[in-house]
Amino acid sequence: MVGNVDESAGGTKRSDHTPLDNPARAALAGPHARFAEGVGTALRYHPDVCPMAALPDGPTAQDWADAARMVGPGNSLFIPVVADTPPADWQSKMHLPGVQMIDAGVPARPDDAAIRLTADDVPQMTDLVSRTRPGPFRKRTIEMGTYLGFRRNGRLIAMGGERLTLPGYTEISAVCTDPDHRGEGLASRLVLALAQGIRDRGETPILHADATNVNAIRLYEQLGFEVRKEVLFQVVTTPS
Repeated sequence: MVGNVDESAGGTKRSDHTPLDNPARAALAGPHARFAEGVGTALRYHPDVCPMAALPDGPTAQDWADAARMVGPGNSLFIPVVADTPPADWQSKMHLPGVQMIDAGVPARPDDAAIRLTADDVPQMTDLVSRTRPGPFRKRTIEMGTYLGFRRNGRLIAMGGERLTLPGYTEISAVCTDPDHRGEGLASRLVLALAQGIRDRGETPILHADATNVNAIRLYEQLGFEVRKEVLFQVVTTPS
């Protein structure tokens, strides 16, 4: 069974994990407030940035009502990490078990070959994501944080970046490699380089993975991450 852990990252021990239990909420109410839209207590990212939404811890009927007004009838919310049960008249479209992983001694290091990606790279980034499916990536997702990549002959063949930024932590996400270049260690290099940038800001790297993707989880464990807790990713639809 996976339980909560204390971790040391870069020699700094952190024991207050409260932001991690509802990271989208902590991000939208904090460092990513500039991307937030909301009604009442419900928050979400601007749809061009990220599909995630968040409610307060232990949401009440009023919180769910605010969420329904925020997106409108018959529309969906992507709620990450928390396992809150929506009202009976909502529908579940996705119910995906996952894991939250945290830096437990990642040998982070910069990578001179990794390039900083910009808005000009978004078309190639979107193409790579569409072919490898690491998770949601919208036309303004790149604004959420640093994105790094590798090119060969002018073509983007691997990328990864920062998604949720919450007090003390930043999530590594969208790590993917062109199928023709897998097995070259590019994803690992990107994770280590991104972790170094996060550490340099005095923050702790985190990431999330599909609980059934044992190969990815094993790789992240080999890179120095450990599972902090089991989580849930769900997409729910408001009443029509």
